[in-house]
Amino acid sequence: MSQYWINMMFVGASFLLYIGIAVWARAGSTKEFYVAGGGVHPVTNGMATAADWMSAASFISMAGIIASGGYATSVYLMGWTGGYVLLAMLLAPYLRKFGKFTVPDFIGDRFYSRGARLVAVICLILISVTYVIGQMAGAGVAFSRFLEVSNSAGIWIAAAIVFAYAVFGGMKGITYTQVAQYVVLIIAYTIPAVFIAMQLTGNPIPMFGMFGTHVDSGVPLLDKLDQVVTDLGFAAYTADIDNKLNMFLFTLSLMIGTAGLPHVIIRFFTVPRVADARWSAGWTLVFIALLYLTAPAVASMARLNLVQTIYPEGPQAEAIRYEDRPEWVQTWEHTGLIKWEDKNSDGRVQMYNDANATFAPTAQERGWNGNELTVNNDIIVLANPEIANLPSWVIGLIAAGAIAAALSTAAGLLLAISSAISHDLIKTLINPKISEKSEMRAARISMTAAILLATYLGLNPPGFAAQVVALAFGLAAASLFPALMMGIFSKRVNSAGAVAGMLVGVVSTAVYIFLYLGWFFIPGTATLANTPDQWWMGISPQAFGAVGAILNFAVAYAVSMATQAPPQEIQDLVESVRTPKGAGAALDH
Repeated sequence: MSQYWINMMFVGASFLLYIGIAVWARAGSTKEFYVAGGGVHPVTNGMATAADWMSAASFISMAGIIASGGYATSVYLMGWTGGYVLLAMLLAPYLRKFGKFTVPDFIGDRFYSRGARLVAVICLILISVTYVIGQMAGAGVAFSRFLEVSNSAGIWIAAAIVFAYAVFGGMKGITYTQVAQYVVLIIAYTIPAVFIAMQLTGNPIPMFGMFGTHVDSGVPLLDKLDQVVTDLGFAAYTADIDNKLNMFLFTLSLMIGTAGLPHVIIRFFTVPRVADARWSAGWTLVFIALLYLTAPAVASMARLNLVQTIYPEGPQAEAIRYEDRPEWVQTWEHTGLIKWEDKNSDGRVQMYNDANATFAPTAQERGWNGNELTVNNDIIVLANPEIANLPSWVIGLIAAGAIAAALSTAAGLLLAISSAISHDLIKTLINPKISEKSEMRAARISMTAAILLATYLGLNPPGFAAQVVALAFGLAAASLFPALMMGIFSKRVNSAGAVAGMLVGVVSTAVYIFLYLGWFFIPGTATLANTPDQWWMGISPQAFGAVGAILNFAVAYAVSMATQAPPQEIQDLVESVRTPKGAGAALDH
């Protein structure tokens, strides 16, 4: 059986599973649509939250970025995992005790303001739409390779599948679909990693193999990797980071952005009790750790395999001839995600860092006239089984896993957008007397519109999946996280302060992104000044969310102190949310 049909079997079976679950778990009420009825078991919710959390950025792009950037890009691991601990400890239990359906619900009631609710809705939509671009782009990459369709067709297929189970199933259908998707994606991620770790190090546990000995050379694997990449003019894989300020702010932005992501927060509204929210958070961290502990090993081994594919005898020897390139390179060339240009007309595939002025004389001595191979970071994980010549069924499995990762998070994000529009905007602000049937219809129509918008933007993504997602985290860090924190832990912050803080935080971050990433939300436009020496104090656009959050906190407190304190009943509400007494029972909505 051909690889194409094996891929179709794995992907098709997973699609049938997801749609079957959605039909079985079709939402029949707004409570089921928004919070799955509020009765999801903590372990089930933990697994669903992990799938919701581990997006195309985690599955497809994170290891690719680490493979390309080495230790310097470990901020993604530190920020995303550390942020989840913040979410579990500082926000999830208190928001569950508050007993609302959505993040704007909490902000609107806590800050006793329709304006605060509206600003929260706008921020939520901006964050979620930015985030979902990365998921659609990632799905397009997976579909284009494994189903042998164009990238555009792949994105439309992904949109159709999400529509089939998310629009009708709501949170109830999405929850149980995400459980299945977690099982698929974690198996798909770890099995190839085990195979490759055994090949390169003889150790079946990838994270241990990364620190083990490279079988062929007899030296530590990371030392071997450092040697081959520096021989090609790249920085050492384990090299330290020069700009510590940017690293700190980027990590902080990812951490607090994680804790402010609305599609993850709403998952903690689906469990029966506050204690279950805490247990859900713990289980989620366990499920996430299975992938996040494996990702650095996958990245390092993929980078080494890639270099050794191009230079079988080592970087000091000649590269392979183009006509002798492996089958996996030929296959990925058809997707446009690997490109080769013979710049010195020698018929060989030179891959090196032609931006390194120090290495330029060495390259000239070897007859190289510029880097000839361009590899999209997003294919590293997907191509890994083929690079390592693993069995066909492993390739089919990773195809299903990659698509599951993209679809699971996309569905959660689209539900967050839909809930914000139908519940917070239409029902609460525009038409409080709307019937439950009409609200459900509005929720499904708004989700359909969100899917179409996400598809359009996914067709022209402004960067690698993980890079786009990092921008969404920055916006969440600058807008929602400070409002949630102050809403829970400060009785003095009032509605005027919250609104001013959110506006300053999100606008300052969005403006900074516009200035330094000129294509943000404007597909096809040119980058204005996307180089480190042009950034303010060396702070990258992806890291500016932390600065926006600081501005948010400062403005909110300054305005609150200059205006009237919140009403006494609001201060009592804040006190009750923070009090453990009675935390075992959920509040009625």
